[in-house]
Amino acid sequence: MARLRFRRNRDPEGRMSLGDHLRELRNRTLISALAILVGSIYGWLNWEPLFNRLIEPVLTVAKAKTQGQGITAVTFVGLTDSFSTLITVGLFVGLVVASPVWLWQIWAFIVPGLTRREKGLALAFIGAAVPLFLAGCLLAFWVLPRAVSALLSFTPSAGSNILDVSPYLSFVLKFILVFGLGFLLPVFLVGLNVAHILSGRLMLRAWRGAVFLCFLFTAMMTPDPNPFTMIILAIPLAALYFAAVGVSLLLDKRRSKKDPSAAWLQVADDEASAL
Repeated sequence: MARLRFRRNRDPEGRMSLGDHLRELRNRTLISALAILVGSIYGWLNWEPLFNRLIEPVLTVAKAKTQGQGITAVTFVGLTDSFSTLITVGLFVGLVVASPVWLWQIWAFIVPGLTRREKGLALAFIGAAVPLFLAGCLLAFWVLPRAVSALLSFTPSAGSNILDVSPYLSFVLKFILVFGLGFLLPVFLVGLNVAHILSGRLMLRAWRGAVFLCFLFTAMMTPDPNPFTMIILAIPLAALYFAAVGVSLLLDKRRSKKDPSAAWLQVADDEASAL
């Protein structure tokens, strides 16, 4: 009877058939899902203190209101809202806790067939991606009270804000995740450069549009009317973009020295390359 083969033989040049790609995607998705599930168990066991922390901005606004003003509170309207909140908070915690696993699986799927040197770059990717993702989440958590306070400030003094827990949590968790993923963008840009898809010179030429998108992103995700908040948040994103450009240019230069056929990466668009 033929023995089961748990590891398939890889092509030395990293080529894979469509079926291999689909199996690779299935396996890495399964590993990521299991890691998120394990992290979610911790979130489900500690969901109540985590929930109290997430609604703290609303409680702060409620305490600031004086007598005669409206009520501000987060309520559980439906019969199943408590259970849904438990599941939502747990999955969010699992997604954050398991970030080293699913980030690695994404990277390994995008750049298969790594050489020994590129495996070192892959480890550097994880070493940079996980802290950046967590830093983005922490930054969003720091901005969240300002955003909630700014949105609730438009309510008339005699009005009340009775917030349904499901839409409120959806807003808060998306707010945090978008910032975490936004901080990952420069790391994926370097990954595309390692995969020979995007050159550092091309990223440098697009710096104006990239900076504009950084400010547009922060303007959309921070409803605080204070422009200084947007500037404070956009500066780290722009700095990370230029850091990705610098790393990509260094990698292109090193690649062109080792492989003369890769010198076209350093040639301007209006010049003829040696190819």
